[in-house]
Amino acid sequence: MVDGHVDPNDGLDPWTLTVSDFAVSDRGGVTDAAMVVMAAASLVLLAALRRSGVRVGGWVAGLFGVWAAGLTLAALVPTDEPGLTLSVAGAVHRYASVAAFVALPIAGWLLAARVPHGRRIRGAVVLSAAFAIAMVWSAFLGDRVLIGLAERLLLAAETALLVLLALQDLRVPQQAPETGTVGGVQPALGVGGDALGAVGRAREGAGKHRLRR
Repeated sequence: MVDGHVDPNDGLDPWTLTVSDFAVSDRGGVTDAAMVVMAAASLVLLAALRRSGVRVGGWVAGLFGVWAAGLTLAALVPTDEPGLTLSVAGAVHRYASVAAFVALPIAGWLLAARVPHGRRIRGAVVLSAAFAIAMVWSAFLGDRVLIGLAERLLLAAETALLVLLALQDLRVPQQAPETGTVGGVQPALGVGGDALGAVGRAREGAGKHRLRR
């Protein structure tokens, strides 16, 4: 995705134009391919989390699905050229992107309580939310001032969120068996256990009595 910003068009300004504006000038280029690859990698990550024993749940799986589908749809359906009136395709692209940007941080917040080092995950989510708010403000109230910068910071925060999830040490440590256990299983206690113990002590006492005789 970074490569797609390397001189795609001399008239494009990365501070005031979004990633979509860059992508539409290079249809089928590296930016679109990077979005599809990120969507596929996110689904692979979700499967890896589940295999590692993380309780993913239906909500997280659904939100990851929205994220992946939104990225893929935004890559396949281009936005409009900068300065043109919003078309149907442009609207599809816009709202697919919005759905993706909203879904991933929510999924990350839900997963933060289920993986080690959840505080870092929450930090990335908070950053994503802050940059998303900045982007919305720029789009609707700020006359698109620095909207390109806000979107790129949002993408960086959400990419960091995925990286943090991928780097989690998800292996559950093996606990040593407790003292007094057999194969890690605590012997049964209670009334039945006390009765068996009493029988054993009675037999031991009877044996000692016979030896003294």
